[in-house]
Order: sequence, then C-alpha cells, then structure tokens
Amino acid sequence: MKFIQQAGEVRGKKVLLRIDLNVPVVNGKVINGFRIDKSLETITYLREQGARIILISHFKGKEGDSLRPVSEYLQHLVPHTFVEDFYSDLCRETVQAMKNGDVTLFENLRMWDGEEKNDTAFSQHLASFADMYCNDAFSVSHRAHSSIVGVPGIIPGYAGVQLKKEVERLSEAFHPKRPFLFILGGAKFDTKMPLVQKFISKADTVFVGGALANDVFKAQGKEIGRSVITDHSIDLSFVLESEKVVLPTDVIVRNESGEAQTKNLNDVLRGDMIMDAGPLCVSDLSEKISQSAFVLWNGPLGNYEEGFHQSTLDLARVLGASGVESIVGGGDTIAAIEELDNFNEFSFVSTGGGAMLDFLAQETLPGIQALEGTSGI
Repeated sequence: MKFIQQAGEVRGKKVLLRIDLNVPVVNGKVINGFRIDKSLETITYLREQGARIILISHFKGKEGDSLRPVSEYLQHLVPHTFVEDFYSDLCRETVQAMKNGDVTLFENLRMWDGEEKNDTAFSQHLASFADMYCNDAFSVSHRAHSSIVGVPGIIPGYAGVQLKKEVERLSEAFHPKRPFLFILGGAKFDTKMPLVQKFISKADTVFVGGALANDVFKAQGKEIGRSVITDHSIDLSFVLESEKVVLPTDVIVRNESGEAQTKNLNDVLRGDMIMDAGPLCVSDLSEKISQSAFVLWNGPLGNYEEGFHQSTLDLARVLGASGVESIVGGGDTIAAIEELDNFNEFSFVSTGGGAMLDFLAQETLPGIQALEGTSGI
C-alpha cells in the first residue's frame, strides 16, 4: 500500500476520503464517536495540506439511515457542507465551488444499491468527483463494496493514517511477545473458526468465551440448557484436543423464572440459559493476564445486548490496569471501554470488529488488496 503522506502534492486536489461514520445514534444524537475521532488525524492532515476533501461513508441507524445526525455531530469537529443527493446538479456545483481545505460530506452510500453491489457505474460516479482516493475505514475494509474496492481501481488510491495504524498494530499478533494470551468472545463460532484454528498454533493460551463457549460445552457433553449455540453442526475436535484452550469455569445463567444466577458450569440446568461468564472466570483471566506479555482480545464475554455485560466490563478494567501490552477490538468490547473511559490504558484499540477478525485470520482484506492493486475484484 501507498500511504496518503506518500501521495505527493495534494494542495488544490480533490480527495475522496472513505471513513466510517457508522456510529450509534440515539434520539438523534451520536452517543459514541470513537470511530469518528479516529478519522480526524487523516482529515486534519489533508486540510492542512490544502486538499479539498469529500467524505464518504455508510450508515445504518435504528432511527433512520440518513447521515444527517452524524453530520451535525461532525460539524463541531470538522466544518463541512452536507450533500443529500450526490447525483444532483447541486452536488456537482458544491464540489466545484470547494476551496483548499474545504470539506464536503456525502449522504449515506448504502442508500444507493450500487454501493454494496460494487457496481462499476456507481464506482465511476463517485470517482468522477475526485483526483485521488484515500481509505481510512479499516472497519469496513473487509467488504468488497464500491467505495472500498471499486473506486481505487479507477483513480489513484492511498491508505489513511488510521488504516496504516490498524495494519501495523494488528500485524504484531503474527509475531507476538510471549507469553501470548488470545481472548475471543461473542457468537457465531463457524465464522470465527479460521481464527481459532490459526491462533491455537500462534498463542500460548486461547480463552474462548461468550456464546462461542456454549458450542464447546455442548461438544464436551455438558448441560447448556437453552443457551445460544451455532444452528448447525460444526467440528470442534481441534478445540477439544488442544491443551491451550481455556473456557469459563463459572457462568451467569437466566433461569426459567427469568432470574440471573451465578453457577458452576456443572450445575447448569436444562431450563437455564447461559448469559455471561462468572466472577471466578474473570478472576482466572486476571491471573493469566498478569502472566502474559501480550494480550489480543476481541468480543464480549456475555450477551451484551441483553444487558449481561458485567464480566466484559470487569475484563476491560483488569486488562486496562494491568500494564500488559494489549490490542483489543469489536463493537461490544469498545462499548465496554467507552463506558469505563479507559481507552488510553490499552496499547491499541481497533476500530474493527469483523474487519479485525478477518485481517487476523487472512492477514489482508479486500480494501487493502484494492490499494495494492491485487484484489482481482
């Protein structure tokens, strides 16, 4: 990849800058601007260099799909003009009237079918506004969408500051300091299988938590009651046979009466639903963290959406205070760190969830390949 600092003279040039503005919005207000904040370094660099910046992003909100509330939040950080229809004459006039250092934000890309289809005509339309392209949206770079892989095939493409940091820091997991502890939570074991298979050989200890652990418990023949598991059969023999894999020893369940109870794993009943890791599990993880030189963590230990986030918060608190070199990521993981406001205690917090997992498994992403000219898409 070439980085935006290697693009040469950008003064007066129009730069199509792909960032990730897909942030949570409640009652019309942005409640977590982590990903926005991480884009500011690239935006600031380009503004200081005199570029004319066109920001593009997708957005999927529970209160509507327009980027307008995000634009209102961003306006306090980066003054800009918001354009609702980038197929309109007004949009073309707005872009033509931009001066050096000006910023324009286009409406949610996914309001047009061409974005997710990686439609050539859509890519060409976006590219027609700019002289060059910059990708600073690592968290979406696992998607072969028009604004990720289509546009850089038409105009010169560069990696932004945050994308560069993501690649460099996450790559440390391929040659880690030891002892190396890998903590993986969340759900959908079948999608995370390649990652577990890879890091069983790379890490010294692999802790499997969240709903992922339920699949392993079932494979071990343990009672898991009504707990969430993968909806089809998967082969977990490689997990069962590995001495490196560690699982929760106690769990928090929701019983048939809807009450939350902490139980030893062997005491789970048929009517129980495992919702979170227990305090003993967090204590065990704390000890393993203290014995580690490097920790990689992605995914919550409990069902975050159902309000079972205590173990995830406790783990974020323990890991942050440990002083151990740590790289963390994933939407619910970031939510816990946001709640604790201890971002600065970690060595690196990735903006990616699925993108982080895919990069760790494959050591590249479609968005990275597109900037390298090797995507073939």
